[in-house]
Amino acid sequence: MDALLTTDLPLPAFRRGKVRDVYDLGRSLLIVATDRISAFDCIMPEGIPGKGRILTQVANFWFDATRGLLPNHLEATRVEAYPEVLRPYAALLEGRSILVRKTAPLPVECVVRGYLAGSGLKEYGRAGTVCGIPLPPGLRNADRLPEPIFTPSTKAEEGHDENIDFATMAGLIGQDLALRVRDASLALYRRGCELALERGILLADTKFEFGLLEDGSLMLIDEVLTPDSSRYWLADAWKPGANPPSLDKQFLRDYLETLPHWNKQPPAPHLPPHVIQGIQERYLDLASRFGVS
Repeated sequence: MDALLTTDLPLPAFRRGKVRDVYDLGRSLLIVATDRISAFDCIMPEGIPGKGRILTQVANFWFDATRGLLPNHLEATRVEAYPEVLRPYAALLEGRSILVRKTAPLPVECVVRGYLAGSGLKEYGRAGTVCGIPLPPGLRNADRLPEPIFTPSTKAEEGHDENIDFATMAGLIGQDLALRVRDASLALYRRGCELALERGILLADTKFEFGLLEDGSLMLIDEVLTPDSSRYWLADAWKPGANPPSLDKQFLRDYLETLPHWNKQPPAPHLPPHVIQGIQERYLDLASRFGVS
């Protein structure tokens, strides 16, 4: 199977992200998940065959599983429900695209962490905090936190997102909305942890995105609890103080960290076949646990 790296549909382009091509349908958007993969804000030259379908199906599982906590933007997942102009592209779109309600996206990434890892671990090692939130002393890599913490970040159009504290987020979107977003993020994370653990995996951390309708209603948008946006660990192999085996993008990050001559700036290095296969196997494993492929 070849990787799908780009799309060209007969619709107005809305935006092209690191992974998703988005098309404008007026009050709705068509989101197509390609097989592109990124790390350290760089898109890799090679894609991961089938990755876009995996992301879409896992996200759709979670949109359905969390609908009782917060409405989401999902309108249709089958090509026969799309506009007629898209029917000739059914083979390309089926399984890797969704039709969604258009919202006004909030300018923040809503990150929830239940374990110490990634950039949070680095900050904790320096200052004993994560995004300015003090944590108990003596925590190790992959330790479970006493309680999940909400650690928002900016949403950079280019370059790196930057971690911010709750007060800064409230300054950007208003105190009342910030509280709604924080509470929704924590509730969604706890639901994710519950269903993931039933499938033998730990949801270490994740990010959510939200948008507003014209009447001010809050909606869950973009992707949710996918292996691109989350850190998933095998529960039976989790051991604080060590790097747990993961079913997400960490395999790619770990490989890239071994490259002495790449400075994490474009152009990204080519991926050898064993890395592409390793990523694909982990994503397929995760998808199978949620009954999707």
